[in-house]
Amino acid sequence: MIPQTSTVEAPQPQYIPEGPAGARLLHGWYATGGPAGLAEHLRRYGRPPTASGRRAATGLIRAVDEAGLTGRGGAAFPTGRKLRSVAERRGRAVVVANGMESEPASGKDTALLDLAPHLVLDGATLAAAAVGASAVHLCVPRTRSWQFERLTAAVDERRRSDLDRVPVHVHALPHHYVSSEETSLVRWLNGGDARPSAAPPRPYEKGVGGRPTLVDNVETLAHLALIARYGPQWFRAAGSPDAPGTSLVTVSGAVRVPGVREIPLGTPVGAVLDAAGGASEPLRAVLVGGYFGSWLPLPATDVPFSRSGLAQVGAGPGAGVLTALPEDACGLAETARVLGYLAAQSARQCGPCRFGLPAVADDFARLADGHADPELLERLHRRTGLLAGRGACRHPDGASRLAATALEVFEDDVRRHVLQGPCGPAVRRAVLSVPDHADPESEGWR
Repeated sequence: MIPQTSTVEAPQPQYIPEGPAGARLLHGWYATGGPAGLAEHLRRYGRPPTASGRRAATGLIRAVDEAGLTGRGGAAFPTGRKLRSVAERRGRAVVVANGMESEPASGKDTALLDLAPHLVLDGATLAAAAVGASAVHLCVPRTRSWQFERLTAAVDERRRSDLDRVPVHVHALPHHYVSSEETSLVRWLNGGDARPSAAPPRPYEKGVGGRPTLVDNVETLAHLALIARYGPQWFRAAGSPDAPGTSLVTVSGAVRVPGVREIPLGTPVGAVLDAAGGASEPLRAVLVGGYFGSWLPLPATDVPFSRSGLAQVGAGPGAGVLTALPEDACGLAETARVLGYLAAQSARQCGPCRFGLPAVADDFARLADGHADPELLERLHRRTGLLAGRGACRHPDGASRLAATALEVFEDDVRRHVLQGPCGPAVRRAVLSVPDHADPESEGWR
């Protein structure tokens, strides 16, 4: 497809981002088989479009609006509206590119920063021009020291080439589950701990240095860079009318070729699994959205992988995660392990995280181990219902959703575990990868 004229001034690239299965962000990987350094990036796309000045900035925000781009970090908030909220505030703004990817089941942001770092940096600096920002802060976890070093080198190379109109700073933050929340990033950049802070004010109102702050996921920014070059109609040519564009999805579990795939939004869940080589063994359920996500039974594989499509079954794409659970695995044991991890990774700043989530995790562990007392199920349902919407951040919400959907989807297992004890699969190898992280308090939040 020939890209249409953008609403911002853009150079003509030597070739356009078309690739296998509609790949856009990962087109360069398919084209060359390797990561794109600055020279390859400039050969492919040319220098970033000009988005300085009120007219160009307004044009870029309008293009993102018309494209229908939504955040790819989990919330799926309209990106154009987010840009406009920051641009309309008084004072010089700040842009924060979120590459923390604290979701253990996700690898998409790491892959994107490895394969197309300059596409992300283009998007971050274009967003800075659109909102009138004087600086960009790219945040990655300090556990990935190699990533920090490569991105720092990429930023230095761009500086020598006089490519960016605003300075870009790369930061390495503590790697805890809640440290990727937008207020955690702002709090850390302001000299505090990398854990969520109470809102309001939200970052767009008063963020880094007390200034209006745009916090966007790195995949979202990479899409923005392509929209600035090729326009909203080109972007909407992929995906569905209510979910335009493509999305990176991490597919794992019982599939033949696990890894990161780029799919048109609205692709059925089953087709996404097929793109990963299909099931490697009979399946029982799929986890959609990651550890803050939802368990879905197999008939739901016909559901479109998009926010609106998954909402029909009470789920959401989250950070773009699909995990296939094999038929002989124990969904209760898998859920219990994840809940234990989430309880240990909380910021411990409110009652639901300090007491409610550990209590749910302990009860779920007892259920998975076949040690349920007569009141356990009633207690689990009651506590799970009380968690959502009561925390200082959304950490308890995600954990409660995972627990509630497990109790529903694995209802037959729940009865067997209560009446007969744990099933055989409860002691088999784990399907979901739960990091062996030390307690956040011992590792520190700075």
